[in-house]
Amino acid sequence: MNITLSKKSSGMALIVVMIAIAVFSALAAALAFSMKVETKLARNAENEQQMLWLGRSGVEYARWILSQHPPAEPYDSLNQIWAGGPGGPSETNGPLAGISLDHFKVGDGTVSLKIVDLERFANVNTAPPALLQQALTVMGVDANDISVIADSIQDWRSPPAAPRVAGAESDYYQSLTPPYNAKNAPFDDISELLFVKGVTPEIYWGSSLADHPAAQKPKLGFAVAPGQTPDYPFGLRDVFTAVSSGKINVNTADVNVLQLIPGVDTNTAAAIIQQRAGPDGMDGTEDDTPFRNPADALKFAGPAAAQAANLVTVGSSTWRVSVTAQIGDARREFTAILYRGGPDIQVVGFYWK
Repeated sequence: MNITLSKKSSGMALIVVMIAIAVFSALAAALAFSMKVETKLARNAENEQQMLWLGRSGVEYARWILSQHPPAEPYDSLNQIWAGGPGGPSETNGPLAGISLDHFKVGDGTVSLKIVDLERFANVNTAPPALLQQALTVMGVDANDISVIADSIQDWRSPPAAPRVAGAESDYYQSLTPPYNAKNAPFDDISELLFVKGVTPEIYWGSSLADHPAAQKPKLGFAVAPGQTPDYPFGLRDVFTAVSSGKINVNTADVNVLQLIPGVDTNTAAAIIQQRAGPDGMDGTEDDTPFRNPADALKFAGPAAAQAANLVTVGSSTWRVSVTAQIGDARREFTAILYRGGPDIQVVGFYWK
């Protein structure tokens, strides 16, 4: 007996087959996409691990560079290799000769280093009141705000007590929106200054705040108009650090930081820099003549030199190392804080973005 399918049944079967094909195609595409995503995630995870090891390798390289400090150079200066200079006389004939801090090969990637000594800044945790006031004065902060900021910084870093005359404790900060407490402990990071009474973004960032488009405002002549934000040539972040030995290295400090030293004004700071920079007048070049002891630099400070004796050094013991790790087009930034206490270089901080 012959069974003949109707055209209607044939049409339904064709539709079912097409739906099945579409479903299986969709499932296959989803599986392929899933496999692609998982492969990419696995590759990214592997790259992240490689990046971390590259970052750590950069820090270890920086430790090695700093550990090769030549005994014949009892100072740290901008012409030395760790600072990106050509190297002092002893370095160019030692283990550091010919090394590079930029794009050196490590495994499948490259690493670049930037090493900055933190003794080129004043330490905000140990700075005496006069130094805090001097920094604000050199910046050009309004006289009415100087005592407020200087006293408030001291209150912030000190154990709980009655606030100084122009300072602030938690009762003031609790009245703000949002409220918070005074830290009453040393600064861990210089950016904490933004929480301190009287410290505005302009005072903290200085001229670099103008790099942010939202902060740019038209200026009217040379004076500050009512409601106009004052211009500061530099900010607190440019002259202070939260981590250092507490002394200022006269071989690496810039003209603004040098002016925080008692007896050093603009002209004196310029003379110190000219002396250490050598005949060409440029820091970080082959003809630099770094100071070998603080007394050589303090002679420029005149009678006030005695007040600065405990504030000045020619060597550094704390460094911030910025590491840029790169594999192909992928990049990652790492930061480490290194401390030299004798022949060993210790890592006291390591973090990344």
